[in-house]
Amino acid sequence: MPSQLSSIRPPRRPALPCVLSCPSSGLAEVRTGTRGSDSDSRAHTLRAVSGRKGFALTSALAALAALAVAPSAAHAGSDAQGAASYDLLVGTYTNTGKSNGIHVYRFDPQSGSLSPLSSVQTVNPSYLVVGRGNRTVYAVNELPGDNGPATEHGGVSAFSFDAVSGQLKLLDHVSSQGNDPCYLSLSPDGRYLFVANYSVASDPGGSFAVLPVKGDGSLGDAVLSVHHDGRGPMKGRQDSAHVHSTVMSPDGRYLFAQDLGTDKLYVYRYTPDGSRGLLSPTETRYVQMGAGSGPRHLVFDALGKYAYLTSELAATVTVLRYRDGTLETLQTLPLAAPGFKGKQGAAAVHLSADGRFLYVSNRGDANEIVIFAVNAGDGSLTLVGRQPTLGRTPREFAIDPSGHWLIVGNQESDTAYVFRRDPQTGKLEPNPARLDVGAPVDFKFTPAS
Repeated sequence: MPSQLSSIRPPRRPALPCVLSCPSSGLAEVRTGTRGSDSDSRAHTLRAVSGRKGFALTSALAALAALAVAPSAAHAGSDAQGAASYDLLVGTYTNTGKSNGIHVYRFDPQSGSLSPLSSVQTVNPSYLVVGRGNRTVYAVNELPGDNGPATEHGGVSAFSFDAVSGQLKLLDHVSSQGNDPCYLSLSPDGRYLFVANYSVASDPGGSFAVLPVKGDGSLGDAVLSVHHDGRGPMKGRQDSAHVHSTVMSPDGRYLFAQDLGTDKLYVYRYTPDGSRGLLSPTETRYVQMGAGSGPRHLVFDALGKYAYLTSELAATVTVLRYRDGTLETLQTLPLAAPGFKGKQGAAAVHLSADGRFLYVSNRGDANEIVIFAVNAGDGSLTLVGRQPTLGRTPREFAIDPSGHWLIVGNQESDTAYVFRRDPQTGKLEPNPARLDVGAPVDFKFTPAS
């Protein structure tokens, strides 16, 4: 597997070694690792950017009847009592024909009830990010998918968002400069949106792109694209790089790109003042994870001392110590119960707002949320319990701002469930409320005002 950056190719400019520069006059292409003699023929051009009008069509629906989905319990706790309501945005896969795009609900933290507000039509919005000021929403358009042509790039759609009415309106659409975009994150200053391109096809393979955010919240064409090279030992899943997430460090100085295909967490220094280029590789370049583990998602604690990583293929969660752009492995735990023999697939990972509990979704035949208590002293994890998600393929979930509810979507069962959460024990109570929605895969809460 490769260990270093091989070249940088800004358009019409000579390649510059070891710096990921992004001049405002054009797009820079960066490749990590080495491909061998066929690298030039396999490299995809990033100057041929697809149009902005492709994947997303707005068709905001009139507010639906306020038929609420509510848990049977009547009391959510004193913290939720008197709290403001929230909007819940649900991203879906539309290729099943059971959803048209993004769905918006009004969420009541006192009762845990959901009332439908609107939806907007867009293709495969499988990951969402709410922009600064709660006025914009960004969604990946995950294409071409498992059976689509490898020559087709995915995209990112930007929407204006009226939190009071829950209405979304398309602002623009840009290319993600890669295949199968699956994750979005904003830079700390809000100037850039990072998009991870998983790329089911081994050619072109995994990459990520940097999209500038304009003053009105719309997106510009990518100013930088970084392509990873390499592979892992698991045939069929690690035949090439697969960038699964792009996460900023809590100090805002580094970007971590989790690559399922190469078993690496690549580390890039973020310097928006241009002193080193927008992004540049650190001295260590990457954190090597276990062979065949398949790192997927990463989350940092609020103090910026520890990070938690899910590894999809190994079905584990790993505790890492964070220090100035470096991560050190401290603990790795399996997600499945002892003796479990079925298929697994670690997916999402989230901390409770108080940092006391960590939650991880495990798919395959497990289909459960695994709950851990976090040791405040050293960041280590202790198993608290497991909660079945009552469906198949829990790809993502979210804890509401009050901390009293957790919603998880079952992608292959077309359901989501709202579980009551005990903030003191971290456990999820049985008998959740059911929400029927086609292929739900992402959830974002945001204030309804």
